[in-house]
Amino acid sequence: MLAELSMILLVASVCRGLPFYNGFYYEHILNNKTNNGNGEVIHFNGVRLVVNTPDDSLFGYRGGNVTLPCTFHYEPKLNSTRRFRVKWSKLHNDNTKERDVLVAIGLRHRSFGEYKGRVHLIQNQPNEVSMVITDLRLEDYGKYKCEVIDGLEDESGIVELELRGVVYPYQPPHGRYQLNFHDAKKACEDQDAMMASFEQLFKAWEEGLDWCNAGWLMDGTVQYPVTLPREPCGGKDTAPGVRSYGERHKHLHRFDAFCFSSALKGKVYYLEYPERMTFAEAKAACQDDGAQIAKVGQLFAAWKFIDLDRCDAGWLDDGSVRYPIASPRPNCGPPEPGVRSFGFPARYMKFGVYCYKMS
Repeated sequence: MLAELSMILLVASVCRGLPFYNGFYYEHILNNKTNNGNGEVIHFNGVRLVVNTPDDSLFGYRGGNVTLPCTFHYEPKLNSTRRFRVKWSKLHNDNTKERDVLVAIGLRHRSFGEYKGRVHLIQNQPNEVSMVITDLRLEDYGKYKCEVIDGLEDESGIVELELRGVVYPYQPPHGRYQLNFHDAKKACEDQDAMMASFEQLFKAWEEGLDWCNAGWLMDGTVQYPVTLPREPCGGKDTAPGVRSYGERHKHLHRFDAFCFSSALKGKVYYLEYPERMTFAEAKAACQDDGAQIAKVGQLFAAWKFIDLDRCDAGWLDDGSVRYPIASPRPNCGPPEPGVRSFGFPARYMKFGVYCYKMS
């Protein structure tokens, strides 16, 4: 028994001497304490670490680059340099869970997951630890935490990144209210988009989006935007706004979807062709032109960001037929700009086609 106890004490004493390890060693950077030469630890008292991040949201576009600013300083100011560790993470929608993006100590750094090779620090001035994200993706939007660890001092700030984009309602080929949450998420992703957040839908409503069919959002709620109150949309005596059904069962309940798309890396165009085509012929014609048939999210993005304007209905990847109008005029649909839809006609019917070609 004494032998076993001695072994446990020995292991415990050895373990206390081991530094914490998570890809980096930290045993030499506990700057809030030092040794006076007599084996006693002296704590630095009265020094506060302050992290600075912008209060306003930053905006970017898919495919572009963005810098998330972050600096820090000490109060009162220190005369000597102290080593520190930097950790950037992304907050989940509930603002509590985190996903590691980048960790750095000095010149050493590591990026994680889908951010590998797309993020790096900028340290152009003392105490700057800003992070650059390159080749922005739709899912990069959200809140990021910049955390500076100086020994036992640990302070952080939040940077919110928004993407410029367009929100659009989506129904599948088989009709209205056919998608559970997971189907809706996949439907958006299949059309080069992602499911919209409440913030994105609310901004679209502020810009005039009016749609009377309820759709899934990323947080699992079901909502719809109304700018012109009327009886089928909650009643004509109600105020304009974003109507909510609240959270719904993600497997059992079925609605439409609200999708979000941003700027394109390529070009959407109406293919000039001698004659109209069936759906299969339209896909082949785009391929013969060195392109692919355009997706719904791509057409909406081209309409939103480059004012694509064409009064010719064309096939899209999901089997729908649509056309974009940036400058409304007679014989081209309603008096407001938008992407007009012919729904999902039989695929043997003949229309033009919108193609997408990477830059």
